[in-house]
Amino acid sequence: MPRMIINGNEVEADEGVSVLQAARSKGIRIPTLCYHEALKPIGACKLCGVEVRGRTGKQRILLSCILKVKEGLDVTTESDLVTKSRQTAFRNLLTMAPQSRFIRNLAEEYGVDPGPVADGCVRCRLCIRVCKEIVGAGALKMETRDGMSFVVPEKGRCIGCGTCANICPTDAIQIMDMGSTRTISIRDEIIGVHVLERCHACGRYFASQKFLKHVEEKTTQHTAAKDHPLYCPTCTKLFSNRITSSLRFKRMG
Repeated sequence: MPRMIINGNEVEADEGVSVLQAARSKGIRIPTLCYHEALKPIGACKLCGVEVRGRTGKQRILLSCILKVKEGLDVTTESDLVTKSRQTAFRNLLTMAPQSRFIRNLAEEYGVDPGPVADGCVRCRLCIRVCKEIVGAGALKMETRDGMSFVVPEKGRCIGCGTCANICPTDAIQIMDMGSTRTISIRDEIIGVHVLERCHACGRYFASQKFLKHVEEKTTQHTAAKDHPLYCPTCTKLFSNRITSSLRFKRMG
């Protein structure tokens, strides 16, 4: 039975097993993502790297899931070289799966800072500007958290129009209509939850009560403003086309 050194301690292991298996059999933890006992290891995730001291004393990183136990092998599972290798591996994985909670938690567990959670937002500020300059609600703002800027809601100011989501170039802001309720969110933060009104023609829920009130307040001084049925954009266009066609017919007559 081969004898090797793991973290300065002599360890006996079965012939043909990997360093990863030998370490785990002794309660020594090494992170892995692509390894499974039922399959042949291929070292795709690169997380299981360990420091190996060669005959000349030079240290290098080898993947413990592939490296086989042999007599006199000297392995270290925690060192500056190992940490640097893991950081590179974790960052490569997070580039491919930036929102993976499992990978982020594993990285933090092994002392690797996974960086800020990717939220799909490119900080273009279009949502903030359109909400303030065009809509006039001012429901969004930039806020610095842990040294990084984020688009966040101004509590109670969202009117549920959805303009921010419509203008967002990366779909970072989401609108979810469930029955008579509309929820607008960015990341895991709620921008606004709103009750929707039905179209008086087709019966479809189409606009939030807050938005309709906002429009009413903005147009109350307009000379053409008056009470009228609530129509969704589709029905408004339909009725508009009918009126236009009717007027054309009368003129032709």
